[in-house]
Amino acid sequence: MESNTVIMEASNNQQNNRGMNGTKLHSKDAKLSSESVPLKRTSVEIVAVTTPDENDARGTWSGKLDFILSCISYAVGLGNVWRFPFLCYENGGGAFLIPYVIILCLAGLPLFFLELSIGQFASVGCVNVWRICPLFKGMGYGMLVMSMFCCIYYNVIIAYTLHYLYFSFTRVLPWADCTHDWNTYNCVDSRHNETNFTSGHSRPSQEYFDNRVLGISDGIGEIGEIRWELAICLVLAWTIVFLSLAKGIKTSGKVVYLTATFPYLVLLSLFIRGMTLPGAIDGVKFYIKPEWSKLATSKVWQDAAVQIFYSLGAGFGCLHTLSSYNKWHNNCHRDAIIVAIVNCGTSIFAGFVIFAVIGFMAYDAGVDVETVVVSGPGLAFVAYPEAIARMPISPMWSILFFFMVLLLGLGSMLCMLETVITGIVDDLETRFKNIRKYKSHITLATSILLCILGLPLITQGGIYLLTLMNAFSAGLTLLLFGFMECIIIAYIYGVERYLHDITAMLGFRPSFYWKICWMVVAPLLLMFVIIFTFVSYNPAKYGEDYVFPAWAEALGWLMTASSILPVIIYAAIYLKQMERGPVMECLKNSMKHKSLWGPALAQHRKEAGYHILEQEEAENRLNACADDSYSSSRDSNDDPELALNLKSHYERTQMDGKADQEDASFLTDDIHARYKPKERLYPDIESAL
Repeated sequence: MESNTVIMEASNNQQNNRGMNGTKLHSKDAKLSSESVPLKRTSVEIVAVTTPDENDARGTWSGKLDFILSCISYAVGLGNVWRFPFLCYENGGGAFLIPYVIILCLAGLPLFFLELSIGQFASVGCVNVWRICPLFKGMGYGMLVMSMFCCIYYNVIIAYTLHYLYFSFTRVLPWADCTHDWNTYNCVDSRHNETNFTSGHSRPSQEYFDNRVLGISDGIGEIGEIRWELAICLVLAWTIVFLSLAKGIKTSGKVVYLTATFPYLVLLSLFIRGMTLPGAIDGVKFYIKPEWSKLATSKVWQDAAVQIFYSLGAGFGCLHTLSSYNKWHNNCHRDAIIVAIVNCGTSIFAGFVIFAVIGFMAYDAGVDVETVVVSGPGLAFVAYPEAIARMPISPMWSILFFFMVLLLGLGSMLCMLETVITGIVDDLETRFKNIRKYKSHITLATSILLCILGLPLITQGGIYLLTLMNAFSAGLTLLLFGFMECIIIAYIYGVERYLHDITAMLGFRPSFYWKICWMVVAPLLLMFVIIFTFVSYNPAKYGEDYVFPAWAEALGWLMTASSILPVIIYAAIYLKQMERGPVMECLKNSMKHKSLWGPALAQHRKEAGYHILEQEEAENRLNACADDSYSSSRDSNDDPELALNLKSHYERTQMDGKADQEDASFLTDDIHARYKPKERLYPDIESAL
């Protein structure tokens, strides 16, 4: 990465100029990325030479693949494996792909591209990106709360996975039969026709999960004691997450090369192995057999919409965060399409993998496929492990499967926690200038805090809390935030203005398709899903039989409200702090974008038609890189002040580690040399120096 360089050229001293990296520079050879700003009454000329698209103060991805793989790793998660296949079977098999693809194109993909482009354009995370409409900055805080809830319970699922992975290193898998201490008299294994799955009998894999792993209690009111094996796994999971994010995107950008690619190798291996098993074809037919009549029901379209939004991950704030580390001219339009297609294709392919093995499981048990179909954690920790236990060389396949689940979980987990950390650091940087140097400490503190908050979820009643968090922490809120984003960009900020912004960034104007989706189609679809969520609401359940009591249901809605309340509270505080005036005038002004809104670097602001920020404003930018924007951030009439500010800036960057002592001394000496003869014209400069 080429370092940012400031060249100060005098007409009689051009051959002795030096950049911040200490190398000799000549004006006739230097390629200047911004216009020269001459100082009046002197021969001094200040020029900024910057590396295009680099924001060194905040950091950028090391390579193009880092970002794409991070998006794939985030979007392709556990839901692709354990939720989509079940929804496809439940909603008409192959016919379900029609509403799925339609909603992907009309709502999911447009919202995905919207979040990627706005994060890349402003180079800030999900909190300060709402400078575009300050009244709704609370939505960024709501996204952080939602992501924190997801981090808490998601890492508990990873802890389950680590437990299963560890106990897969054995000759006989412990959930393969009913000969263990945790099994009950109701446990039935092998092939006993329908006896395996009728009421009053249970699978060995179900008893292993309930009795051995969870030690499950009778309900959410009986929390019980901590399961210490799971506690160790939870600490290990958070340790892995912290080490992966210890140096921010520089480490996580490399981890995703494993989390985004290896699961496909495992899926392919499981698919090949599954298709060679007896009964696999029946399972696949059951998965893709179309029932066209179900397309006329609203539930099918609702399930397709919900799965699209949850799977792509729009609304969590993660996409703003990931794209904020892009180079400004990166083609996020292309990236959005690639990731959406990969995500959709993975879901469909995972269905073949899952149902091939479930078909074998049904054949082996002598029952119909629909008898053994389950969704959610039950698929990952009950049904699929039992099917694997019946395969030859079952420990090897179990290790591969749970390692794949681990990587899928980690990929999404890393992005969600990075969203939380970036949001915190970006926001604190407006008050504490050097806070970014302590980002690893903040990551450690946050990891410890969330690990402690996750302990109730690994008690004997913890699975009920996990189910409650999964149902309420990112349900309605996610859809509501997606709807608000479309309204803010399309109608408050202005879709034409936004298209102008990203045209400057991408180098081409996105087609009319994006405009009509942002303005009409996506908001309408989201509104439909939100309304239908209320209309078709059913009390939360764990499994088939346990219905949560009313107080637990209220606790779930409280989690939902905790993500929405920041929007209301922040808006109220913001309006109260504004100058008094007519209510409508205050409301209108509160929705105007701030002067700080726009690209981070000076040359990009110029390209997009934004004013160059003054020094004081630039220092308050969350992702300011003053080395890039400095020389073009002042008016040419302010040359004495410019010289003083340059001096103070480089003394500050010296302390921050951006410039070494030699560079700072050179610049100070150079200002002395240039302005000493002019002290009668500029007495304030000499006294300050």
